[in-house]
Amino acid sequence: MYVTVRDRPDDAGPSRTRIAVHRVSGTVVLLGTVSLLTDVSSEMVASVLPLYLTAVVGLSPVAYGFLDGMYQGVSALVRIAGGYVGDRGQRPKWVAVTGYGASALSRLAMLPAAGFAAMTAVVTADRLGKGLRTAPRDALIAAASQPDVLGRAFGVHRALDTLGAAIGPLVAFALLAAVPGSYDSIFVVSFAFAIAGVAVLVLLVPDLPTAAGAARATLREALAEVAGRHLRRPLLAAALLGLLTIGDGFLYLLLQDRDDVTARYFPLLYVGTNVAYLALAVPLGLLADRVGRGRVLVAGHLALLGGYLLAALPSSGVGGTLAVLLLLGTFYAATDGVLAALVSRLVAAKARGSGIAAAQTTVALARFAASVLFGLLWSVQGPRPALLLFAALLAVAVPVAAWLLRGIDDSTPATLPGARPSGVPA
Repeated sequence: MYVTVRDRPDDAGPSRTRIAVHRVSGTVVLLGTVSLLTDVSSEMVASVLPLYLTAVVGLSPVAYGFLDGMYQGVSALVRIAGGYVGDRGQRPKWVAVTGYGASALSRLAMLPAAGFAAMTAVVTADRLGKGLRTAPRDALIAAASQPDVLGRAFGVHRALDTLGAAIGPLVAFALLAAVPGSYDSIFVVSFAFAIAGVAVLVLLVPDLPTAAGAARATLREALAEVAGRHLRRPLLAAALLGLLTIGDGFLYLLLQDRDDVTARYFPLLYVGTNVAYLALAVPLGLLADRVGRGRVLVAGHLALLGGYLLAALPSSGVGGTLAVLLLLGTFYAATDGVLAALVSRLVAAKARGSGIAAAQTTVALARFAASVLFGLLWSVQGPRPALLLFAALLAVAVPVAAWLLRGIDDSTPATLPGARPSGVPA
């Protein structure tokens, strides 16, 4: 990966086009640093949350399924609002700051929280912050990047983001190793990392407009873009696949039970997934730019299907567990940033945040439903039959999604109202 920290629009000369395919904006790198610090914070908590909620707080699988669904889906309540507010003001940085700040404060709120209701409230606040910040942040990435390297740009951002996600569980593991059961110390250190991320965003990330020179999107225009024909098939495919994507925590709890992983080592399961994601985010982003983002998105769900099938085996040893984590990491690397890159070129620049938010909201709501449903099936049928049922349904859904996304990259409009021509930097 070759990264040049530059956002100046005045670069000219014959070598400019040749080098552009290797360039990632400095704004992308800074936003990746913000996400790195924030993900150290969030994954410290996420890596212990399934055990904390089931073993310490004492939640049942159904209650945990509901809370995991909240963790996955409650951000959907404000994603479109965050995207639209960022589009409307054309200065999405400060919308993102608000979201990052809310998530940081939720870390401290976990200290006194006890019981289902209190934990639900804290998780809701955290996820609302995530929902508010995600689309404006991704709109900034798209605004700072040339169209032909969007997959790479989002891949670099997700790689930095995932580096933080890999570090977070290691910090949690070290704290639990030093002081077993020290969940409060995890919440305090998590807050410190989150505040550092907010500081980088406020002090260092430039306040880029998302559609320079274009009229601001009205609410009607934003809704028209979200409901427009260019997004219908991608949103339907995302909803279908999201309905069959269960939370990682369920898979990790199943692996822990199957392979007798102790509570002390539980956070390392998250590390394995995030290391795979980190290694593959940029290569799969590049691949998406070359062969089509829709194709890579579908292939990522095939990796998820493989992870389901391996996790459902009665026992496969350490090698089988590592293979599940590798497949999960591949799934995230092939879908997270790739979906944002795909959607960002299907809507006008002035409504880009709203379009990205619509896709993210669709996925979040679908995964919320998937987690609640899987929690119920776990309680009624047991974890393995429930997982095999989801695997069978996903095997049917993948070719349907492939059909919905056929030719989607080729159908991207060459010029949309307010769009920046290819090759013109932000």
